[in-house]
Amino acid sequence: IPELMARAERALAGLHLPGKLHLRTADGWHGWPSAAPFEGVIATAAPARIPPAFIEQLAIGGRLVIPVGAGETQVLRVLERQPDGLHELHQLPVRFVPLVRAEPEA
Repeated sequence: IPELMARAERALAGLHLPGKLHLRTADGWHGWPSAAPFEGVIATAAPARIPPAFIEQLAIGGRLVIPVGAGETQVLRVLERQPDGLHELHQLPVRFVPLVRAEPEA
């Protein structure tokens, strides 16, 4: 949603954070393949299941923080990608807005 990204840009600019921030408006389900691998991914909208791209684009040792679930049944999951697979570190019941997809799931 372009309007939300513009709002985020203004808010982040006011924080004077060190380092570079890169913002992008796109279908979040697909991640950001051209910028991968990521050391950390924080999702602020809940998909019914973890998008495969989020895991594929996570670096070894990288962490994914993502709310997962539909409606009122959501869990904030913290996962770490290791050479032998994905390891769950934490879970916490939460309620986030749903992850909106540009195209319906097949």
